[in-house]
Amino acid sequence: MTEPQTVRTETPTLAQPGLVQPAVDGKYVYCIIRLDKPKDFGSVGIGGGQRVYTVHYRDLAAIVSDTPLVIYDPTREHVLAHEFVNETVMREFTVIPMSFGTVFRSEDDVTELLRSTYQAFSDVLDKMQDKIEFGLKVLWEREKVIANLERENDEIRRLKDEISRNAASSTYFARMQLGRLVEGALEGVQSRYVADIHEALKPVAVASRSNKVIGDRMILNAAFLVERTQERAFDDKVKEVSRRYEELLTFKYTGPWPPYNFVNIKLKLEKAN
Repeated sequence: MTEPQTVRTETPTLAQPGLVQPAVDGKYVYCIIRLDKPKDFGSVGIGGGQRVYTVHYRDLAAIVSDTPLVIYDPTREHVLAHEFVNETVMREFTVIPMSFGTVFRSEDDVTELLRSTYQAFSDVLDKMQDKIEFGLKVLWEREKVIANLERENDEIRRLKDEISRNAASSTYFARMQLGRLVEGALEGVQSRYVADIHEALKPVAVASRSNKVIGDRMILNAAFLVERTQERAFDDKVKEVSRRYEELLTFKYTGPWPPYNFVNIKLKLEKAN
């Protein structure tokens, strides 16, 4: 596990809620890379295929497209456009991804961002050099896991058999006891599965970060930072561990992505003049 690399900066010219000035050309910022010469990434930007290009300060470049000063709603179309640009850039460069909807008033303001945070961005790029992120969500088949517990756990099996044999006279408290036993055993099994998965992937990952699980079936929602050279090894290891639990667990594996979970860009919003 690792804490995300954090870059904090103050900027007076971010777009802000309620500010809509379509006549003014702002700059939508997707990510930061290390590059000292101009580069064009094509007409793939947010807001209808805007041209995506670089804005520079020394050997740093912000990947931007022109935009009105608006607040972008996180619609599927907008989010996919944002992600597509970052994925396109990531094929050639190590990237520091910016949050969705980061808009500056002018190119000069983007240059000032790079200037004022030059050392911090450079340090993070060094740490993220040639690293990519993979997402892994693991869901369990709860009823199958419980059936497995009943076969393996003597106390659960004994109490369940006792309740079954005396269905008419079994007490509410006996059933409650069984429920508590099962829930306690499930917590232990979940912790063991998660620990086993992390342990299996640890040799082929630089770092991992656990996120909040969603719903009753999900037991793991994690991001893994992986060296580009280890991408195949990581992929093989995920397949190996998924086969080990194929009757009980479902693995949902995505990536490669920019290191969203391992970089934390904090821009302080101040009202523009």
